[in-house]
Amino acid sequence: MTVTAAVDWKNWLSDQQNYFPQLDFSRISEKITDGTSVVLEALAEMDETEPGWTYVAARAHIENLYTEAIQNRHTYKPYQDLHGLIEALIEEEVYAPSLLTHYTKDEINELEHLLEPEKDLQFTYIGLKTLDDRYLAKRKNGKTMELPQERWLIIAMNLMASEDTSSRFDYIKEAYWALSNLYMTVATPTLANAGKSHGQLSSCFIETVDDSLQSIYDSNTSIANLSKHGGGIGVYLGKIRSRGSDIRGFKGVSSGILPWMKQLNNTAVSVDQLGQRQGAVAVYLDVWHKDIFSFLDSRLNNGDERQRTHDLFTGISIPDLFMEAVRARDDWYLFDPHEVRNTMGFSLEDSFDEQEGEGTFRDRYEACVHNPDLSKEKVPAIDIMKRIMVGQLETGTPYMFYRDEVNRKNPNHHTGMVYCSNLCTEITQNQSATTQESQYTENGQIITVHNPGDFVVCNLSSINLGKAVPDQVLEKLIPIQVRMLDNVIEENHIPVLQAEQTNSRYRGIGLGTFGWAHLLAQNKIAWESDEAVQYTEDVYEKISYLTIEASSDLAKEKGSYPLFEGSDWDTGAYFTKRGLKNADWKTLEDKVHKDGLRNGYLMAVAPNSSTSLIAGSSASIDPIFKKFYSEEKKDFKIPVTAPDLSPENFWYYKSAHDIDQHWSIAQNARRQQFIDQSISFNLYVRNDIHAKDLLNLHLDAWEKGLKTTYYTRSTSGTDYDECESCT
Repeated sequence: MTVTAAVDWKNWLSDQQNYFPQLDFSRISEKITDGTSVVLEALAEMDETEPGWTYVAARAHIENLYTEAIQNRHTYKPYQDLHGLIEALIEEEVYAPSLLTHYTKDEINELEHLLEPEKDLQFTYIGLKTLDDRYLAKRKNGKTMELPQERWLIIAMNLMASEDTSSRFDYIKEAYWALSNLYMTVATPTLANAGKSHGQLSSCFIETVDDSLQSIYDSNTSIANLSKHGGGIGVYLGKIRSRGSDIRGFKGVSSGILPWMKQLNNTAVSVDQLGQRQGAVAVYLDVWHKDIFSFLDSRLNNGDERQRTHDLFTGISIPDLFMEAVRARDDWYLFDPHEVRNTMGFSLEDSFDEQEGEGTFRDRYEACVHNPDLSKEKVPAIDIMKRIMVGQLETGTPYMFYRDEVNRKNPNHHTGMVYCSNLCTEITQNQSATTQESQYTENGQIITVHNPGDFVVCNLSSINLGKAVPDQVLEKLIPIQVRMLDNVIEENHIPVLQAEQTNSRYRGIGLGTFGWAHLLAQNKIAWESDEAVQYTEDVYEKISYLTIEASSDLAKEKGSYPLFEGSDWDTGAYFTKRGLKNADWKTLEDKVHKDGLRNGYLMAVAPNSSTSLIAGSSASIDPIFKKFYSEEKKDFKIPVTAPDLSPENFWYYKSAHDIDQHWSIAQNARRQQFIDQSISFNLYVRNDIHAKDLLNLHLDAWEKGLKTTYYTRSTSGTDYDECESCT
């Protein structure tokens, strides 16, 4: 016999008055008979003066989940019989059978004792609903099975499955502690798919397309497979010849990059992400490519629809030399990369300026400009910049990728080159194209041999600054977080082999953060202040130190990533390039040189929009949108307030579009000093901003050493569709 009695909602509501004495419960209707009514009535009362109603609604929703789980699992109470839950969901092919091969029944019963149901009371309503709707494992008919604390534990069990059994329980306990206290979140693919029979655990990928028909179509297939399994994709198109280039010596026959962009656009639309949303693909092109103007127009809402790819996001790869030309109002030259290779004997995109103001790229660029045998187009640099800014105000894109700064600070420049970023602009790792070497028959089979390139993989998770910093847990949190991220590489199964190889060679991870606005408000620090800029440095220096230290400790235990030798990590150049010279940093530099580093790339700050909602904090490093707003999706509209909003911190929450963005740039420049990859950094502007003011923001970002900027978010109401994978 199972317990299936419904909750007595009137008595339940009366009990809640004891927990929330500051709220006026008398205003809630006496007609309430079920949890749905409680939720709706509570939310109807909520505004920026009484944010506590979100917790009342969340408690009602969790009671509903408990009742449904008891009925569907045939138990007496929620959080009972974890082993039975695992067996039932394996039978329905929701959970992966490996959960029962890695863990015995006795071990699962022991792990069940780690569950702390009272931690379900931490959720806001929008956080709990987001977790329930998108991530909790259900029967295939949609019925509730898994509960929130079980999701955290299953993730911990999945990511620690291959650890030594003598220490595995302790690592699971630490990982569950980190997740259940909402001190951190894992990225969407890990949150959704860990322990399940489908999907993969990595967030985003970056593909480099070679200038050949075979590579273009092979890349499209790889992109489709990754999109199918929930990955967001960045694609570098800069090696593809421009419109009017020759093909096999026939002049003027190439159609340029637009046809291949349209092919990718169709793939993004038709190959959706696990049936939840269409694929998400960002394409990048160099600002010296002859097709740059048609590329910049590809997302506009007017003009020739045959030249539009509305479902792709765009990014521009920009050298220092271009920004110098914009600032000085100089001319800029456009080239065909295919012709440059054939005429000059090098690929312009394969170089960068090793020092500010001098380097290989500008030498090669000038050689191209002055070679009379090379065709070129001369345009004012500011004209290109104007087209960039028009697109940003209309569509939010293109993203900006400052290639020289990225490659100068690339800790693995000894083994490769970074051409572009990913869909959300926080990942900067070595890239190269996969090419087909040969194809032959053997014993009746067709064998295709590829030379695998570096197909970048992003493995992400993020610290909740709004909880972890005030609770002073970074020293305990970051080592277990780095171990979890490293184990994503071990436990993941990526449907593109060259991506798996790259993942193993660099073991790249992206430890990030969210809740920055939340943290500043808690500390009563104004966003537009020198104090906020200095606090940015203090917080991120500590996170950086602890992350590098944790990866080095892991290398001592498990070994360094295969390409560690000769890297900036190994030589110490990583630390000197960033001016990290005090005694503590010198000690860490010596430790890394001696013990190694487990991960070739370590830190990246992603957008974190949906997972920050789950954790009840603010997104990424962004200011809040408004103190009070409604989160709208297809099937609901939920009022939301700024995190922990109170009379004490009310005036420290300033809406994004009311903030002088130069202060945000100043903060991010300090932050970037301690992040080895990059940051999803949005510019918030009003739609009536003057062109010179937007230009000055871009110049400021570049001059201060930012590696990338993400959306230019104007007040025009554009829907900025972020990659769920990175959140």
